[in-house]
Amino acid sequence: MTKELNANEIKALISLLDDEDREVIMHVESQIVSMGTLVIPFLEHEWESNFNATVQKRIEDLIRALQLNHLYQKLKEWKENEQENLLKGVFLIATYQYPDLEYKKIKKQVDQIYYDAWLSHRTYASPFEQIRNINNVFFEKYNFVANTQNFHSPGNSMVNIVLESKKGNPISLCIIYMLIAQKLKMPVYGVNLPNLFVLTYKSPETQFYINIFYKGAVFSKADIDSYIQQLNIKSETLYYEPCSNIDILQRILRNLIMSFEKLGEKEKVNEIQKLLDILID
Repeated sequence: MTKELNANEIKALISLLDDEDREVIMHVESQIVSMGTLVIPFLEHEWESNFNATVQKRIEDLIRALQLNHLYQKLKEWKENEQENLLKGVFLIATYQYPDLEYKKIKKQVDQIYYDAWLSHRTYASPFEQIRNINNVFFEKYNFVANTQNFHSPGNSMVNIVLESKKGNPISLCIIYMLIAQKLKMPVYGVNLPNLFVLTYKSPETQFYINIFYKGAVFSKADIDSYIQQLNIKSETLYYEPCSNIDILQRILRNLIMSFEKLGEKEKVNEIQKLLDILID
């Protein structure tokens, strides 16, 4: 089928979106959604040329449904085949809010930070000196900071917004920092502490922890022991050891659910929950 025939077919279907019969509308919507994301440019064109507010709203809802279906499928594929690519995972989550976001743009920004850290990286330096070097680049050259004023903003969980604003929550800042460290071949991983996400440098010779929310401050296992005691909760192994990329994405999505709950956006809460369910199943 040619592009012209596709356009004509879509135009004919869209003309039925103003039908008074709800069953007809549902059938038309189902047919359009079954065409996949390739139909979105045609829908956008029809939206611009259609002055019926009801039809425009239904076109907007169709575009959103197509984008969400695409995201659900891409996240499933990531879970099955690309779990080791953390940047790809957080990029996919960002496309929930920014469906036109390009992966290569995000990767280029991360690669630039890595390059600047690599210029002053010394493989023979001690782990603490290597961390100090990344801290200098991350916090001094690029001025990444904790977004304490808008801690629960959904933007704190969107990697593109964090890279642009240089502000984020603990997990988003940790992810970017960890990606840089791992590209430098450093054994730096995420740790799922209650109420706080941190990093650990873990090699056969040494292990210590890094609090990115406090400008890369280094701390010890004893500090985690004290933190757990203050929270008055039972100590768990997972509070001391590296977590998986699946764990990281699940935590981001739970943060987003909390953010949208605070904003009263129940529809978005339900949509994010579906993304979380994909990673939990």
